[in-house]
Amino acid sequence: MRNMDIYSKPRDAYSDKYEDHALEQYKLYVEMADRISSRRQTANTFFVSLNTVLIALAGYAKSATSAEWFFYFITSISGLVICYIWYRLVKSYKNLNSGKFKVIHEIEKELPFKLFDAEWEAVGRGKNKKLYHPFTSLELRVPWVFGAIHFCVILYILPWKQLLELVSALTMRST
Repeated sequence: MRNMDIYSKPRDAYSDKYEDHALEQYKLYVEMADRISSRRQTANTFFVSLNTVLIALAGYAKSATSAEWFFYFITSISGLVICYIWYRLVKSYKNLNSGKFKVIHEIEKELPFKLFDAEWEAVGRGKNKKLYHPFTSLELRVPWVFGAIHFCVILYILPWKQLLELVSALTMRST
């Protein structure tokens, strides 16, 4: 990785508060990285809840009413779209956090201790799964699991007999 240019002014062009301001900026930046993780967790909670509601709604409709297959189809397609958005959002948060930590590592080169870099080194820089297994790898699978459930519902509710009869009639007509 190439070194980033994180400086807006050289030290001698800044006021005598350079060290104080640099430390405050660092603390603020670390706090912002933590807030992104919190927002990411809030988004995950929202999407798990939303998918759970969709699946529960389909289950309730199946037991309480004689809903048409189209209701389940629309509900499941909505679930698939939501899962795709969720997956993309998790990837976006992952990339944003990765970028923030690269900047934090760069700032730490100017500080007495490089605590985040030392921690990253202690867990094998993410290469040894016994020391560190990134939560993101699990986090990216959850939308796929819910998506698979929605897809299975689609496969289950489609009126296969009518669809096959329609395809058969269309192929007979075209020959």
